[in-house]
Amino acid sequence: MALKPGSIAPDFTVNDQDGKSVSLSGLKGKKVVLYFYPKDQTPGCTAEACNLRDNYKVLQKQGYEVLGVSTDSEKSHQKFIAKEKLPFRLLADVDKVIHQKYGTWVEKSMYGRKYMGTARVTYIVNEQGVIDEVIEKVDTRNHADQILKKQPAAKKAPAKKKTSPAKRAVKKVAKKKSATKKKVAKKKK
Repeated sequence: MALKPGSIAPDFTVNDQDGKSVSLSGLKGKKVVLYFYPKDQTPGCTAEACNLRDNYKVLQKQGYEVLGVSTDSEKSHQKFIAKEKLPFRLLADVDKVIHQKYGTWVEKSMYGRKYMGTARVTYIVNEQGVIDEVIEKVDTRNHADQILKKQPAAKKAPAKKKTSPAKRAVKKVAKKKSATKKKVAKKKK
């Protein structure tokens, strides 16, 4: 079972993708987004990581340190970071120590088969090490918005929306047409 807001965030020490030791107590004084995800390079997990990547600067401006946690190895995390150009650290909780402390190692069911796996949950930990928010219904494609909406109203900042290549192309063509019309109008004068 997931921890609740107001709980002290359990401390941990585990390696990141580069084998560097990371502990929650070492991040006291910073707001931490601790997001648990099932597996590197799977569709939902990639969508979530890329949404956080695309909005990383906005999250940083709001004072957040983003840490992803899965049971994947350091090597798997290195490949995932390189492939998706992720700017934040991924923690290799191969022994499921953090998962068990945070209640994210749970029984799941798929096609009638039961198995143990990671619950997709995000904890927002404040500067004092207390859990401010728990996001249990993660929208992988809009996760940064979910995180930013959990801030006090005075500090909210909108997440950067990604414009599709098709929309960018349409805007570019419209801009060129507008510029061409202005040039023609100037020549007529």
